[in-house]
Order: sequence, then structure tokens, then C-alpha cells
Amino acid sequence: MAKDFLKGTKDSYDIIVIGSGLAGLTGANVLAKQGHSVLLLEHHYQLGGMATWFKRRGGHIFDISLHGFPVGMIKSCRKYWTPEIADSIVQLKGIRFENPQFSLRTSFTREDFTRIITEKFQIPYETVDQFFSYARGMNFYDDQSMTTRQLFEKFFPGRSDVVRLLMEPITYANGSTLEDPAITYGIVFSNFMSKGVFTFKGGTDALVLKMKDELERNGVDIRIRSLVEKVEVDAQRRVQAVHVNGKRIACRAVLSNSNIKSTIFNLVGAEHFDPAYVEEASAVRLNNSSCQVYIGLKPGEGFENCGDLLFHSEHEGFDIEAMLSRNVSSRTFSFYYPETRPGSDRWLIVSSTNANFKDWAELPEAEYEAEKKRLCETTLDCLDQYVPGVRDKIDWVEASTPRTFQHYTRHLQGASFGTKFEGLKVSQTLPEQIHGLYHAGSVGIIMSGWLGAVNYGVITSNEIDKALTPASAAV
Repeated sequence: MAKDFLKGTKDSYDIIVIGSGLAGLTGANVLAKQGHSVLLLEHHYQLGGMATWFKRRGGHIFDISLHGFPVGMIKSCRKYWTPEIADSIVQLKGIRFENPQFSLRTSFTREDFTRIITEKFQIPYETVDQFFSYARGMNFYDDQSMTTRQLFEKFFPGRSDVVRLLMEPITYANGSTLEDPAITYGIVFSNFMSKGVFTFKGGTDALVLKMKDELERNGVDIRIRSLVEKVEVDAQRRVQAVHVNGKRIACRAVLSNSNIKSTIFNLVGAEHFDPAYVEEASAVRLNNSSCQVYIGLKPGEGFENCGDLLFHSEHEGFDIEAMLSRNVSSRTFSFYYPETRPGSDRWLIVSSTNANFKDWAELPEAEYEAEKKRLCETTLDCLDQYVPGVRDKIDWVEASTPRTFQHYTRHLQGASFGTKFEGLKVSQTLPEQIHGLYHAGSVGIIMSGWLGAVNYGVITSNEIDKALTPASAAV
């Protein structure tokens, strides 16, 4: 008899959170601490969304995705999670770029980037300083007509090498292109530029399990393998319940951590929204997906320090279409040393490449498997120049594709970074269409990676608390 993953759930909760990405986890935690009864539903067997991990034989534990976030993550985790989680965040100091235009290492701080651009690329200090100040001054309410390409032309005309240095990491971080609004670049870049790139020591599994413990301490009812089929809305456009694994559970509000388009068109249904809103939501563009190759070394095998993140490319210049191509010419390598995961003696490497869903979606199964094998082989060929003889050292290698991410996360087209900028307005105005329906997830500008997800979860949960709390209680 199949296990009932909803056994013991109540008939009704104040809030039901759909999806356990970092926005969903954080929103659930904040709402529970505010005194609400919260049910967290996750279709996968693990929490975390894209911030997750998996295990393989031989003791390998692989983190999914690239785990670099700004220093602001420390403050957010301390305030909305626990001091223990915040204290486990450490800086990645070894960031490398290797491509036909330049080879360099950086700590990824404003001071170090300024030094590199002035000394190596011979750009006047005043120009570099003005660029950083301009990017730092950008905010959500600025003019959105300037593109990122125009921003670079304003400060570094004709300098494809500088553009590559400044743009490539952000493209890997959130899928940005040169044609996206400049503010979507400027805000993310300046966040990273404050103090550098940080990660969680101990691995994603340690982080998410600590979050799970905190959620349970605060009374959140967590259910895995629970696939939401429908958000029930009445004739007055008010949330009534969620249908999950064939069961109806009533609620006063829903916080969806699903893709905004999935939330509107799959979970609720276009018929419940204003036609103009449906048109606007339909026009929201999905971001790209990614491929990853997971490489585990045999026990006792290691390599010299290669840095923490390595942006490798054979392409002559920065080219988003080349970065997305199935014929990979650009990779980001994440190197995991034993000290990355205290208590482990394993050396691991994860290669990540941006990818188009359409390039992988309709491949016949045999061709799909052959392409995954080719991706692994070409990745090992590339890695060999940094870890000589790597093939003799490994005992595990496998690849994921956009199809993999779609399967495990339910993201439309396996989108690694949700939607483009226009998705933010659609997400924020969702409660104006359906009373009690909210969204927090990867949408546009504030959804750039882990920090954006955490903070958007906080913003949305506070809106829910305000809506559910009687005015008399706030006096």
C-alpha cells in the first residue's frame, strides 16, 4: 500500500506554502514565527528547490547549482533564520577567469576589480569608480529603458574584454543578457561587489537540514512528495483551499513558490484573472536553464588548489548565444575541497553551463543519452588542463540537463532563474487579482540567486501577515 504523505495533516491551515525553494522555506519560517499555522508542501523528496543536493554511491554528496551569494546573506540568515546558519557562511576568495582574452584571479570585491580594470585593462580609475558608483546607485524605480549593453557602452565603449569580466559571472548567476534592463544587472552586480562572493560551509544539505529543524521548531507542518494539483478559488476570487495528492485542505492564504506562470495558468487557471492580467502574464519570458556535470574523485585522490570558482571559456568574446549552445564553449567549475564540507575527505567538482531548454527537450532518448555522455566527456577534456590526469582520479561522473531540472523542480522549461524582469510586476500584483494568493520565487531583479530568494520570501510573508492580521491587533 502506497505511503500517505499527508497522514495527520489538519483539514485547515492559515497559510499553505507551495514549494520549498529558499523563498518558500523562508516565507514559511517567518509566517510561523508570526503565529500562523503553516503547511509547507513539496512534491520532491528533498527540500530546497534548486538549493538542494543528492548522494551517490561511494560517499559522494553533490550540491546542485552554483552557490555564490553576496555578503548580505549573512544578515538575512541571522535575522530570519538562526545565528548558527549565519555563522556558517564563508567567503570564496579564489575566483578565476580563463579565456582567450585574459587570465586572472580575483577576490571579487570592488577594490580588487578596480585594481584589475585599471592596471590590467588600463581603464582610468575615474571611469571605473564612476561605473561602480553608477551601478551602486541603481534601484528598482529607475528608468528601465537603458539596456545592459548601453550601460557598458556608456562607460567602456568598444572594450569587450572589460564587458566579459563584468558580465560573465552575472550571466552565470542569474541568466542576464546584454539586452536585459541595465538595472537588473547593476543591482545584482553591485551587491556582489560590496564584499565579494560567499557560500555555505558544510554543503547545501547541512544548510537545508538546519532550516528544516528551525521550521519544525516553529511549528511548520512539512510534507514532501506532496504534489499540488490545484488552488481552489471561489466566485469572488478568494482563495479557499489547495488540492494536493487528491486531498482538499482549506486555508486563508496561499504562498506559491512555484514559477509565477505555473501558479497562474496551471494551479489557478486563467479564467479566474482579469483578461489584461492574463495577457501580461502570458508575455512574461522564462529565463534559461542549465546543464551540470558532477565529478567525484576516488577516496584519497585530490588536486592542487584550483580556486573556488573558475569561469572558463574558449570563445573569443562574451556571447550569450555561445554560452547557451549545446556545443559548449563556456563552463563554470565549482571546486569542493575536503575543508568545504568538514568531516569529509572527498574532492568534488561541479561544472555548470547555461543552456536552452529547446535544445534538449525533444531529443529522442538514445540521442539524449548520447548527448549527456558527450557533455561529460568534453567537460573532462576541459577539466584536464586544470586537474591533469583527472580521468584516472574519478570514480563518479554524471550530467544533468534542462530536462532534469524540469523533472525535479517542476520549473517550466527547467528555468534555473525563473523569469525575466517583467515577471516581477506580475508576481507582486497577484494578490490584487486573487484575494489571499501570493507569490515568491525567481522573478526578475530581486530574484538573483539565494539572497534574492530569501529576501523575497520575507517581503511576501510580511504582506500575508499584514493581510491576515486584524487591524485591531496591530494597534
